[in-house]
Amino acid sequence: MTGQQGGAQPGPDELSRLPFPLRAATKGAVVLLVCVSLLHMFFLFLHVAPPNQISQRYARQVQSWVYPLFEQNWRLFAPEPESSVPQISARTVRTTADGSQRISGWFDLTAVDDAEVRHNPFPSHTNQNMLRRAWTGYLESHGNSDESYSDRAVMWQEYLRNIAVDRITATRPGAVDGVQLRVLTSPVAAFDATGQRRPVSRSVVDTRNLPWWKVPAHGH
Repeated sequence: MTGQQGGAQPGPDELSRLPFPLRAATKGAVVLLVCVSLLHMFFLFLHVAPPNQISQRYARQVQSWVYPLFEQNWRLFAPEPESSVPQISARTVRTTADGSQRISGWFDLTAVDDAEVRHNPFPSHTNQNMLRRAWTGYLESHGNSDESYSDRAVMWQEYLRNIAVDRITATRPGAVDGVQLRVLTSPVAAFDATGQRRPVSRSVVDTRNLPWWKVPAHGH
């Protein structure tokens, strides 16, 4: 004679005894997750596949889904060495109670990330890549112009703006009306015969001041 061991998993009959709203919610959540997963895989396939009629027809939807969080490229397996180093700073403007505008000093966003990464055995992906990748995406979509001529360019501009505002307001609480970024780009320093890093001449450092961007009053 066999007995049923304690702690056995409930069978289908026992699951069917759950309240109907709970069963319906569970089934709905499973269906939704499956649909989102299939849609995600479909968009990633169109993103990495050679250009075709389907990918060209739905290019706008694919780019909106993939960028900036799910971008796929071969740099993961064959990364391109960085030839330049951007130093990104930001400042904000806000309207005071008397109606005048007050511009803050420059806030070094890159220095904050570097401080979190240096001597940290497990630096976060955010500190290592978020700001740098946002700037790279802005350059790829805008070039030397600061005008956004495509939806993707608008997305990168807003993404970069939001990162800057989030970083600043985390240390300087309060509403801001606008933000401006300054990017100092210098070549990667070389090493001499003794292994010491050679200083970079200021003459080869490129300074780029981006325009003032309005920060939505309802948040970002």
